[in-house]
Amino acid sequence: QVQLVESGGGLVQAGGSLRLSCAASGSIFSINAMGWFRQAPGKKRELVAAITNDGRTTYANSVKGRFTISRDSAKNTVYLRVSSLKPDDTAVYYCKVETLLKDYWGQGTQVTVSS
Repeated sequence: QVQLVESGGGLVQAGGSLRLSCAASGSIFSINAMGWFRQAPGKKRELVAAITNDGRTTYANSVKGRFTISRDSAKNTVYLRVSSLKPDDTAVYYCKVETLLKDYWGQGTQVTVSS
């Protein structure tokens, strides 16, 4: 059984920062990539950032220069540093882990940015 435990969300003023964490535990076989998605009310879930097992990163255009993804492979943990936050960044942020066999999702952590 694989579990993803997310933390770090919260309420922050515009311009502020947070660091989201997602720790994967259990019988994980061959992680290929880890990433963060977000879903705002009434909108589709979208990719925010991803990082492969060799360190290549991908970012949504809307977060480039403001968000930074990183991972600790030894701990099977992925982080997302979110900075210069805007009200439009308000959403539930989900962690995703892609393995050789299947993909896993976290339960989500709420990020709310007040203006």
